[in-house]
Amino acid sequence: MRQINWVGALLLLLSAGAALGHAHLQKAVPANGAVLNDSPSNIVLTFSEPAKLTACWLEKTGEPSIKIGGLPESPAREVSVPVPQLKPGAYVLSWRVVGDDGHVMGGQLKFSVASPAPVPAH
Repeated sequence: MRQINWVGALLLLLSAGAALGHAHLQKAVPANGAVLNDSPSNIVLTFSEPAKLTACWLEKTGEPSIKIGGLPESPAREVSVPVPQLKPGAYVLSWRVVGDDGHVMGGQLKFSVASPAPVPAH
C-alpha cells in the first residue's frame, strides 16, 4: 500500500512540474491594470520560455475586437506586439502562444489609456 502512495505522489509531482513548464506570462509592458497617459506603439510580453505568438486581439470596452497582425514569426521569450494608435478608454489584449513543449496557452492583459488633461483657458 505504501508503494502505491509513493507512486501516486511521484505522478502528482511530475504532472505539476509539467504544468509549470508551459509558457506563461512573467512580465508585460505596460503592466496589467496600468493607466497610460499616451497610446503605446507596442506592448511587450515576456514569457517563462520561448513561445510563438499565434494570435492576438485588442478590444476596447464597448467595441468589437480587432485582430493584430505583423506578429513575430519565430519563438522568443520576449515578444513585441504592435498596436495601432489608441484612443482613451479601457482595453484588453488577448493572445494565444505555443510554447517549446507544444502546448497552446492563452492570456489577457488589461490596461487603460487616459483622456488628455484639459488645457487651462487663459
